[in-house]
Amino acid sequence: MNCCESVAHAFKHAVPLSEEELRSFEGCSGGRAPEGYCGAFYAARYILERHFPHRAQESMAQLHSAAGSLKCREIKALKKMPCVGCVEKAAAIVEGK
Repeated sequence: MNCCESVAHAFKHAVPLSEEELRSFEGCSGGRAPEGYCGAFYAARYILERHFPHRAQESMAQLHSAAGSLKCREIKALKKMPCVGCVEKAAAIVEGK
């Protein structure tokens, strides 16, 4: 599984995500998520906007602060957070931690 799928699959039982939605995350890694987003952060945004919209904006700001950007290539260039760290942080944010 890629970074985007990892976050989405972690929450597929907690929030209703269809098989079609889960499949849509297959190509969203390595900067290929919409707008160049980090795949893990894209999955977090997707879940938050649909299921916890009141937390979405603040949560994305927290992810940006932690990694220095929301865009995969920029995060990698900054070397502030590795990919596994992005997955862990995205999952923690969705979980509300």
